[in-house]
Amino acid sequence: MNLIEDLQWRGLLADCTDLDALAKRLSEGPLALYCGFDPTGDSLHVGHLMGQLTLRRFQQAGHHPIALAGGATGMVGDPSGKSAERNLLTREQLAHNVACIKTQLARLLDFDRAGNPARLVDNADWTAPVSLLDFLRDIGKHFSLNVMLAKDSVKSRLAGDAGISFTEFSYQLLQANDFLHLRETRTCELQIGGSDQWGNITAGTDLIRKKLGAPAWGWTFPLITKADGSKFGKTEGGSVWLDPKKTSPYRFYQFFVNTEDAKVSEYLRKFTFLSRPVIEELEARHAANPGAREAHKALAREVTALVHGADALAAAVKASEILFGGSLDGVTEEIFHDVVGEVPTKDFESAKLAVPGASILDLLVHAGLCPSRGQAKKDVEGGGIYLNNVRVAEAARAATESDLLFKKHLLLRKGKRTYAVLSVR
Repeated sequence: MNLIEDLQWRGLLADCTDLDALAKRLSEGPLALYCGFDPTGDSLHVGHLMGQLTLRRFQQAGHHPIALAGGATGMVGDPSGKSAERNLLTREQLAHNVACIKTQLARLLDFDRAGNPARLVDNADWTAPVSLLDFLRDIGKHFSLNVMLAKDSVKSRLAGDAGISFTEFSYQLLQANDFLHLRETRTCELQIGGSDQWGNITAGTDLIRKKLGAPAWGWTFPLITKADGSKFGKTEGGSVWLDPKKTSPYRFYQFFVNTEDAKVSEYLRKFTFLSRPVIEELEARHAANPGAREAHKALAREVTALVHGADALAAAVKASEILFGGSLDGVTEEIFHDVVGEVPTKDFESAKLAVPGASILDLLVHAGLCPSRGQAKKDVEGGGIYLNNVRVAEAARAATESDLLFKKHLLLRKGKRTYAVLSVR
């Protein structure tokens, strides 16, 4: 199976300017391709993974990937997929954001690969020095207003109440100029992006044809959605970020573990580099026993390792096991704090833990796990109560300061999955 066949099998082709011609070109040898990432924030999120992972797939097939950080286009704002005008960022904000996302782009692409190392560029480097008059004369004259108005990203905004500013309307010219610049200076023949980028990408291929008379292709992959069609990458807590300081590896791992059953097969194909036979085996196991969640765990392991590395994956798995009764041995305070955020937490006076300690029965009632001391005693005698994931054998058990995790917390559990945390103050 060649690269295009693999991408099609994975569901990563929404449209292509000339698929047959591109396939022929790929068969002739390596080409350079690029994908752009605008620094609208100081971190990329999981919705940006498709571009990075697709660049990586091309790199592994021997091609030359270019990741573009939009230091210039980020000052304008892409109207694609937006119902209202973006807030403009200051130069200082953009510079900070560009520096942050450059680090994230470097995680998934190999910049030291022999023969075809990835390259990282910033479109501010070639856009900022150009004057407005030069840009209008050299680039703007090649664009028909009728064609620009017909782009879906523009039409949808014109149909809305907010309309579209000239600033955002001009975005497609800037992106087209990026493609032209990379075609001239780095022999870049292919631009990839989400399906909402189709109008911007074809603006670039048209400009290259008019200015250079040279071949260039555009490739889009489908936008990722949830089963109900809503936006992918959002949780109750907000976006799922690639920056571990904004979304911890544990929460990142949990996001993919909790993938909807209807989407796990699609996400395995699109987000992982597992082979077709391995994925199809996981799909078969999922169909036979969805409750085992083998496909979900494989998906979460693969994506977390790709984005955060093997050590972060191991820590995330360790944290996940805590809520399934796993041992707390070797758990760091950082990992435990991630877990604490997942379960009900109550304050508790540290003085009550002084010898002889606080009754486990009182702790269970205070934590809300049991309605009364009598019920708590029955639950302990029935073998269903755990302190720090160790079964409590006797109702007379008392907790002291020596039981505190990181000198701050007690982890209580009733049954298999009902947890509470008491934090001393």
